[in-house]
Amino acid sequence: MKISIVVPVHNEADNIIPLIEEIVKAMSRAEAYEIIYVDDGSNDDTAAVLRQTQQNVKMLRVIHHQQSCGQSTAIYTGVKAANYPCIATLDGDGQNNPADIPRLYDVLMEQRKTITNLWMVAGWRNKRYDSAWRLFSSKVANAVRSGLLGDNTPDTGCGLKVFLRDEFLKLPYFDHMHRFLPALILRGGGQVISESVNHRARVSGYSKYGTLDRLWVGITDILGVIWLQKRAKLAETKEIER
Repeated sequence: MKISIVVPVHNEADNIIPLIEEIVKAMSRAEAYEIIYVDDGSNDDTAAVLRQTQQNVKMLRVIHHQQSCGQSTAIYTGVKAANYPCIATLDGDGQNNPADIPRLYDVLMEQRKTITNLWMVAGWRNKRYDSAWRLFSSKVANAVRSGLLGDNTPDTGCGLKVFLRDEFLKLPYFDHMHRFLPALILRGGGQVISESVNHRARVSGYSKYGTLDRLWVGITDILGVIWLQKRAKLAETKEIER
């Protein structure tokens, strides 16, 4: 297993060391790996903790955004900087379990033997430890996305995903794209499968993304992705006609 693990963070100083220790433990059988933290304009002690941790964890690379650019940009920055052909992403709040990464990697490699255009294995938090409101809003959002975009993915909001770097970089880039990766991959000719993963309660800090903010921005983004899907179909039709 050769893999780059990309972790976008914004003001997650207290969660950095415990999560990195878990990642290192989970990667004990990897042939080669790197951990890429993208500090998305944090104004707490995140940068200082990452600098300190780099002294003890040689596989850790740190990239800083001077100001907060959003989760999608942080992920894109990390993927572009990655050295290995396979990428794993997970949220920096500790709610994703790094121990799931090797299993998702194995599923991707095994299934690609028969599904040659499989680009991603997406985590599915079928048992979540969040507030009742977050659970409700996520269920509604996933239902709306799946219904309108036809991505057949039960949990597009899960930060834990394993995918092919080169195929990811071919996707159209825009702010908030990380919420629509399955639909974008299907549009690009790839396939996505979902795999059940563990989910844990947040131990420290708080979510940096408000539910209402995601709702209003998400409506605009969904319309944009629908437009992209239609454009892809038109391009395919013109190619056939020639």
